[in-house]
Amino acid sequence: MPPMFESPLFWPAHIKEDVLYVLDETLVPAKLKYIPVKNVKGAVVVIRNMKTRAFGQFLVVLNTFILELMPDTKSGVILSQQAKDYNLVKHLKRVAQELNNSRPTFPFAEVTGIITGVAQKALGNGADVRVAVTKTVHGFLAGIRARRLQRVQEIAEEIKDQDSILTHCNVSGELAMAAHLVAQQGKYAKFFATETRPYMQGAKLTVWELQQAKAPVTLVADNAVASLMADRLVNKVIIGSDRFAANGDIANKIGSYQIAVLAREFGIPLIVLTQPSRGVASAKDMPIEMRDADELLIFRGKRIFGPKAKGFYPGFDVVPHQLITKAIAINAGL
Repeated sequence: MPPMFESPLFWPAHIKEDVLYVLDETLVPAKLKYIPVKNVKGAVVVIRNMKTRAFGQFLVVLNTFILELMPDTKSGVILSQQAKDYNLVKHLKRVAQELNNSRPTFPFAEVTGIITGVAQKALGNGADVRVAVTKTVHGFLAGIRARRLQRVQEIAEEIKDQDSILTHCNVSGELAMAAHLVAQQGKYAKFFATETRPYMQGAKLTVWELQQAKAPVTLVADNAVASLMADRLVNKVIIGSDRFAANGDIANKIGSYQIAVLAREFGIPLIVLTQPSRGVASAKDMPIEMRDADELLIFRGKRIFGPKAKGFYPGFDVVPHQLITKAIAINAGL
């Protein structure tokens, strides 16, 4: 079998020498451009400005610790190789706090807490903090890459011959890679992708990467989902999740809840790609990020609606576990 197709969105951030390069997903598909990030300040900017999303943001969070462990970091806190480890631990805790505050809905604290815990434990044991944290982060990244590749295989198993699949927003490469694998297995499947307003992740990212995987894909308006289902044009829904509660509830890109309700109404199975977490008990404990209304009202620097128009844009909504047919989970491994 030929090598597995890999979407650039599958692993959109990587360190080369002393710089973290983050794929600017807001420019895809027009161009593939990587943003150089040198410290936690730059990391927070790409996260808050949605230059990368979901999984990409977790890659940024993890790799930021590697950046901040480098002796010549420009973070504003001078760290030489001779700096005492307790100062380094204090610095890493400040880095963690800045990352945690970058987006409220995302459970960054679950990851940053483990990293700072490793640093604190190394300090207590008299071990080299820098070595301990670096080894932990690299091990985590290698492990999660392997588990994501395994989930691609599991998604492909869920896709049957002649399936017609609706997806919403973008699942960072995995669905497109599974679609390519499905075709290699001799199965035929086609896809419908929502626009996913206002950032248009479905139109810009999902359609593009499914085309790169040579999978049949059709773009549909966000408000056409009910019609699509009523006409029996889809028989399966596959979406990702940005947050997962202990009881199985999820938070995902705004619009996911209404798709889930419609899928239940029409008897269409809803498959969710998840990351198990016990950080929150249920959806009611998940903070929902309210995005700037200008993201609805302004396009390419120009206001496109009346000067007195107001905007309401929660970045996410929640899907109760009762509406989810199956969750395909990936354990972060930390």
